[in-house]
Amino acid sequence: MKRCDWVTEDPLYIKYHDEEWGVPVHDDRVHFEFLVLESAQAGLSWITVLKKRENYRLLYDNFDYEKVALYDENKIEELLSNKGIIRNRRKIESSINNANRFMEVQREFGSFDNYIWSFVENKVLINSWATLGDVPASTDLSDKISKDMKKRGFKFIGTTIIYSYLQAVGIINDHTTDCFRYEECMS
Repeated sequence: MKRCDWVTEDPLYIKYHDEEWGVPVHDDRVHFEFLVLESAQAGLSWITVLKKRENYRLLYDNFDYEKVALYDENKIEELLSNKGIIRNRRKIESSINNANRFMEVQREFGSFDNYIWSFVENKVLINSWATLGDVPASTDLSDKISKDMKKRGFKFIGTTIIYSYLQAVGIINDHTTDCFRYEECMS
């Protein structure tokens, strides 16, 4: 079975690619989870974050953004001392800030899902990349969303992070055309 070339032989990576990456998300908790994880990944490999995902779920109250929004300095110190996650103060502080901004977006749009999918008129963007080298790190769309989110006060949400997030939550289908998931995602 042919997969996208970024997938290694790691069973965790295979499972993520085959069952989750590129599948449209419409659950706000899952949206928040991916925003936190994609921000944490900045400068690192995705497999590093993926291997720490269960620890994140445990330490971040299963990505309950209402709870994360209330994290204080004691909680930040607890997170910084735990080797189970990426221990970067700026990334942790931005996740708390972003939980608050996330809820502001929910209040304005009814849900974060409504907000994020409005950028693509609720339709998956299907690309037709032949190779991994064809896939961009960012696009005009990720530039636009990143700029809008930064204007709303989100932090650690650059265009490359947003593009990866859009791929992960299925707003963009970037499975390469030779990957078995490419056709599945089109149907």
